[in-house]
Amino acid sequence: MSAGALFAQSREEIRMTLEQGERLLLTFIIPILGLILFSQTSIVSTGTSSRVEFFAPSALALAVMSTAMVNLAVATGFERSWGVLKRLGTTPLSPVALLAAKAVAVIVVEVVQTVVLLGIAFGLGWRPHAGAGAAVAAALLATMAFAGLGFLMAGTLRAEATLAVANGLYVVFLGISGIMFPLSRLGGFADLARLLPPTALADALHPALGTGQGVPAEAWIVLAAWAVVAPALAAWRFRFATE
Repeated sequence: MSAGALFAQSREEIRMTLEQGERLLLTFIIPILGLILFSQTSIVSTGTSSRVEFFAPSALALAVMSTAMVNLAVATGFERSWGVLKRLGTTPLSPVALLAAKAVAVIVVEVVQTVVLLGIAFGLGWRPHAGAGAAVAAALLATMAFAGLGFLMAGTLRAEATLAVANGLYVVFLGISGIMFPLSRLGGFADLARLLPPTALADALHPALGTGQGVPAEAWIVLAAWAVVAPALAAWRFRFATE
């Protein structure tokens, strides 16, 4: 893999993400609006000492899911449908380098998102607990898991189906993950929901950055499992051209 080609493609992926309005809306504006709206209103009961204490980690989890799964899946799916990936395969950029560049771009965008969201959260009165290391580790594992799901959808489904499935999963995950409201409200379904990557990410970020408690071992196990299985499935099933 050429380092120069990887750098150039990573830079291009970042540029395309930041220049396209609909992708910018998903990756930046929705998490920001969610943080401000839910932390400053009583729409959802959080059970924490302050609302921003719950929704600051939630916004970070939402940003990771938006960027690493939905944004990546939709963009890659349409590039595959339009033949962009197939044409790139004829250049010095190898398939592995192309996917690696997309992963690098996701991480860079997530870093920018984190800086923006943390700045807003601080302005709203949030003060994180000393769990930054655990939060970073959880976010990286979740990024691998979500990116694997994104590549799996983009590399096996047609672009229109990828768009529908990715956004459908996004909505479902929001409803059952504990990102936007405490998981206890799901009752008996909560145990099943904890097997999903967004729930594990929320279960890690909320105690690490919000309540100051330790991250449950179950959350680490689920995140690690998805971080291995999802990319492996994507690598196995991914096709660079539609049939």
